[in-house]
Formats: sequence, structure tokens, C-alpha cells
Amino acid sequence: MPALAGEAARPDKVSFYFAAHEDDWQLFMNPSAFEDVAGGAAKTVFVHVTAGDAGLGTGSGGRQHPYYLARENGAVSAMRFMADADRTLAPEAATHTTFNGHAVYRTSYGRTVGYFLRVPDGHPSGGGYGGTGWQSLRRLSEGQIGALTAIDRSAAYHGWSDLVGTVRAIMAYERDGARLLQINVADPDPRHNPGDHSDHLITSRLAVDAAADLGCVRRVYYVDYASARLPDNLDARQRDMESAVFAVTVAGVKAFDHVPDWRHYYQTYVGRNYFRVEEPAAACAASANAVAATQLPPAGP
Repeated sequence: MPALAGEAARPDKVSFYFAAHEDDWQLFMNPSAFEDVAGGAAKTVFVHVTAGDAGLGTGSGGRQHPYYLARENGAVSAMRFMADADRTLAPEAATHTTFNGHAVYRTSYGRTVGYFLRVPDGHPSGGGYGGTGWQSLRRLSEGQIGALTAIDRSAAYHGWSDLVGTVRAIMAYERDGARLLQINVADPDPRHNPGDHSDHLITSRLAVDAAADLGCVRRVYYVDYASARLPDNLDARQRDMESAVFAVTVAGVKAFDHVPDWRHYYQTYVGRNYFRVEEPAAACAASANAVAATQLPPAGP
């Protein structure tokens, strides 16, 4: 993986991974994420937009703990695992932090930061679930609903611009003066990433819209579900990194009494990491030592 994962340590780079659900970056954006945490970035920030609740809201589905908390525990466990690789244990913190007038759950561990906005899972179609009032990112972005409320009632976003403004405030805060801001998102181009989950695509749009006026932003677009139809492209070391992070994620979910379909996801997605890179303006790219390699196959007609 010669592009992002092979990039030298960058003290001037903060890398953001935008995930609609709490296992997206582990499956579709690894080992890129692991390499950033291991030293490719000064800080690596994971923004989880929906609660990944599958329509349960704060419910448990008959298990001991709410499903959304189990998924969050999987993501946080994975971040800790990467941050602890080859180094000692790091200080940990978790709290609600206010951005753009909204309380957002924030965790930090070493050089990793996690955000959980906890808005309702929107269903693959984008139409939402009855259990959470048919709310979804897609319906908010298209103006079909006027507000999108976090499942734990921690925040309500009134219109698309309100949600974008909140994410922009998070990005500006975590960037903290770094020269290069990198956003890692699902590829919105159906030629490269056909048939993706609606939440993945709208989360990508959210990140791009939020970063539009931040300056010196590299955009990295990943193939998500469609990667299942592409050949393995990771070497043994990279596959080990991806497998380990996903295994820790699954263990974190299981620790909260929920059972993910390990076999299906492992056999379908692990071993693949396809992306394309959109560099910032020439002057910024030159000063940031940007790379232009890609891991995408040629686009279809």
C-alpha cells in the first residue's frame, strides 16, 4: 500500500476518519487508519456519525446492554489497541464536549480521539427506521425532515447546515493549527463505489461539506461494500493489521453481550483496501509533501 500507509511520520498532519457506523473505518479504511495512529499523523480522529443502532434507538434488543453502546465499545477498544501498539498505556478521557451549541460525546486516548454523534441509523435505503421516527441523515440532507435528534437526546440538529457547522467546529478544534488536514471518507462516486449504504454516502458528503472552507485539506475516498467484489490487495503485514483491529472491535461488541457476524465480515471485506486521493491546491500540496498514489482499479464506464 504505497500511498497513505507508507507515508512518513507527519507532525503537521491531523487525519480524520469519518464513519457512519462504528465498524466502518476498521473494515474499509484499514490499514490506513492503523498506519496513521502508529505515527503517520500527529493526531488521528475518528468521527462516528450515526449510533449504528439498526432502529433500536437506545434499546438492547433483548441483550444486557444497548446495542449502540456495544458498537461504541468495539470502536473505542479498537482505537485503544492501535494507540497501544509498540508503546506504553496512555491517559484516557471521555466527556460530552460542546460544539456549535451541541453536546457531542468525545473520547481521547494517546494520539487518538473519538467522536460519537449518535444520530439514528438511517437504514441502507436512507429512509430510516420506524423505531426512531424515520429519521436519517439522507432525509435531513434533502430537507424531508427539519431536525435530526441523537438517540440519547444529547443533541438535536436543526437542518443540514446545523449538522455541518457542528462537524466543522469539531474539525477546526482537533486540527489545532496543523498544516495538513486529511479527511478519509466513503467514495461518493458510483463508478468506484456502487451500491453503498446511504449513511456511508451522506456521512461522506457531511465531511466534505464541513471541510470545504478549512484550507489545505487532502480528501481520501474509499471503496466500501463494493470492495467485496474486488481482489485482495493487502500484503501479509497489512492484512494482519486490518484483521487485528477488526478482531478487537468484535471483541468489544461481544463484551457488551452482542454478537456481530464475524465470519461474514471477515470473509467479505478483510484483505482489501481501495481508495483514491484528491490532493489540495498545488501550493499547499507542495509544502505538505503530498503523495498522489492510488489504490483504485480503473473506473468503469
